[in-house]
Amino acid sequence: MIMKILGISAFYHDSAAALIIDGQIVAAAQEERFT
Repeated sequence: MIMKILGISAFYHDSAAALIIDGQIVAAAQEERFT
């Protein structure tokens, strides 16, 4: 079974998101503001 994890941090000034599939970071992004 493939494990997919989407992590999101949006509670402070800097927002971030990361996608992890089977323990490998596939994508990650961090910005002060996403517009």
